[in-house]
Amino acid sequence: MAKETVSVVVSCYNEEKSLPLFYDEINKVFEKLPKIKLELILVDDGSKDKTLEVIKNLHNEDSRIRFLSFSRNFGKEAAMYAGLEYATGDYVAVMDADLQDPPNLLPKMLEILMDSSTNFDSVATRRVNRVGEPPIRSFFARAFYKIINKISDVELVDGARDYRLMTRQMVDALLQLKEYNRFSKGLFSFVGFNTKWIEYENVKRVAGETKWSFISLSKYALEGIVAFTTAPLTFAALLGILFCIIAFIMIIVIIAKTLIFGDPTSGWPSMICILFLVSGIQLFCLGIIGEYLSKTYLECKKRPIYIIKETEKDSKKKE
Repeated sequence: MAKETVSVVVSCYNEEKSLPLFYDEINKVFEKLPKIKLELILVDDGSKDKTLEVIKNLHNEDSRIRFLSFSRNFGKEAAMYAGLEYATGDYVAVMDADLQDPPNLLPKMLEILMDSSTNFDSVATRRVNRVGEPPIRSFFARAFYKIINKISDVELVDGARDYRLMTRQMVDALLQLKEYNRFSKGLFSFVGFNTKWIEYENVKRVAGETKWSFISLSKYALEGIVAFTTAPLTFAALLGILFCIIAFIMIIVIIAKTLIFGDPTSGWPSMICILFLVSGIQLFCLGIIGEYLSKTYLECKKRPIYIIKETEKDSKKKE
């Protein structure tokens, strides 16, 4: 009987220090799973350090390792999608190289998926705490999940990681979603399928520094909101209607006050403040519309999600 294959997709950006440690850990895990064949897919997302060199060395030592190298940095979402396209396994896992996604959870995740009585298509992970994370970052992260779950049709779990193991059927469904602006946490929920959640304590990076700054996380959160709900557009429209009503009422009040009491309008400071307020609201609403318009513009261009510069097959040809 042929062994079932598990493809592990790892997006790598400046992970030269983490990769050897990650490889040792993932290797230990699969040594305890003799009936499972490993396919390790490392995606170099245009790293500026020696990540690609480390990947090539690991590939030369272990034929189970395959790799993709992008022509430039296309972002983690593109790297994940490329890895899923490249994966050939019966089951596919997505995880990070910094060991914040514990490899020792894989046997349990695999056991759940392989148990026909459970009927799960995916096993996902979530952190039960955010130990070691800046308090303000944790606050905004929790606020994001609360907001998007209220205004969107998809359900996002607070503390959810991209780390998950999926069946081939679910992976094929994800690959049908070829949108350029990707938000995988939402896409995982969008395609449906039964998901089992596993909780674990937060783990710090084993080496290197996080690539996610507060600004980049804010942009990513905005990406998720724009990708999975049009509620901001509705909010902008309602805000415009509200201010029109307020302006109409104020006009009537001013006219009535002038006719009845003979009190002409006055107060330039208050008028300037109102003008600034209304102008600010208009610019805010235009910004919301512009964000949706920009995403539509990028999607219409039909640009590739990523561009591959080199794979392990190209390395063999050079040899």
